[in-house]
Amino acid sequence: MDFPASVHDDEQPQFTLTIDNTRITVLGTAHVSRVSAQVVSRLLQSGAYDAVAVELCPSRHHAIVDPDALSRMNLFQVLRQGKAPMVTASLALGAYQQRLAEQFDIEPGAEMRAAIHEARIAHLPVLLIDREVGTTLRRCYRSVPWWRRMNLFTGLMAGVVSKEKISEEEIERLKQGDVLESTFNQFAEESQALYKPLIHERDVYMAARLRQEAHTGAYQHILAVVGAGHLAGLRQALTEPSPERPGDLIQQLDQLPPPALWPKLLPWLVVALILFGFVLGFSRNPDLGWQLVRDWVLINGTLAGIGGLIAGGHPLTVVTAALAAPLTSLNPTIGVGFVAAAMETFLRKPTVGDFSRLRRDTAHLRGWWRNRVSRVLLVFVFTTLGSAIGTYTAGFRIAERLLGS
Repeated sequence: MDFPASVHDDEQPQFTLTIDNTRITVLGTAHVSRVSAQVVSRLLQSGAYDAVAVELCPSRHHAIVDPDALSRMNLFQVLRQGKAPMVTASLALGAYQQRLAEQFDIEPGAEMRAAIHEARIAHLPVLLIDREVGTTLRRCYRSVPWWRRMNLFTGLMAGVVSKEKISEEEIERLKQGDVLESTFNQFAEESQALYKPLIHERDVYMAARLRQEAHTGAYQHILAVVGAGHLAGLRQALTEPSPERPGDLIQQLDQLPPPALWPKLLPWLVVALILFGFVLGFSRNPDLGWQLVRDWVLINGTLAGIGGLIAGGHPLTVVTAALAAPLTSLNPTIGVGFVAAAMETFLRKPTVGDFSRLRRDTAHLRGWWRNRVSRVLLVFVFTTLGSAIGTYTAGFRIAERLLGS
């Protein structure tokens, strides 16, 4: 690849240090930037490096080297294993970056693709130093209080819906580090619980991975390609002495915090209270008991059905959600989202083309409803949300009738 001489490598945010006789140059890039990709390619073509480390985890690296992997996804397995929310979140995360990339006719993560491409040509090893994105998302989810977790979903979808455009000059300015760092500092003040697993922990993780590779003594000079927003955190983590061995630190940051016990017990407690309400209602008056049952079925089923409608589900999927919700809400081991999404998959079987277009379609709001794969995920999310709202709404309604009788 030949690039214009106007792009100066030394103007890019970077620093170099030595760990155990291994030099490490950390280059800060913008993930949607043509210039960043050009600089990465030129640096690796210089022959000054014998390895390249990238801000990628194995799954994201696999998505780059095997872009057709999504077309082989077993959608039913995703639903059965409860991975639908995670897949939906991953698609929403990629959608915002993809939408920005389309403004400048450059692929998201072009600098990472350039690093992998040049490493392949020069027969250089590619070192994956970032934490698995699924682990990061789960740690983010676990770190946020339960009443704010819905904000994570709405925030992700807002990135898909937003029409705001960002100039290429502004993205290039972000590479200098100060704008990104100030943005992250504000984010930390507003939501320290999210900042820690999303930014700080990954800085520490990537620093530990670089130390781990340096300790092997296998490389003389490593080029590490990371987002500019991680530059300051990485510098601090690499220069400050760490009391823990890199391997121990990595293992610690790969673990998921133990889930609280009460979220597991709460659904069963709600079920017990609802069933107790039915028993109490029938014991007072059979008519009251049946009224409580009707309230439960109508409220829970209607809201789950509305969720199916919002998701653009097949009419039979909507009916299935409405009929299943009152029953699945009394059995926390199976959710209406799984039942409705499975029915949608059966009725509107996604094609190979749907899978192959999934990332491109989900970069735009309409594409989520047009693509059969993402529509199944929406059916799962919205029917689950509708049933959850219905459960508590119906529960309060039942309590109101019992107290008023």
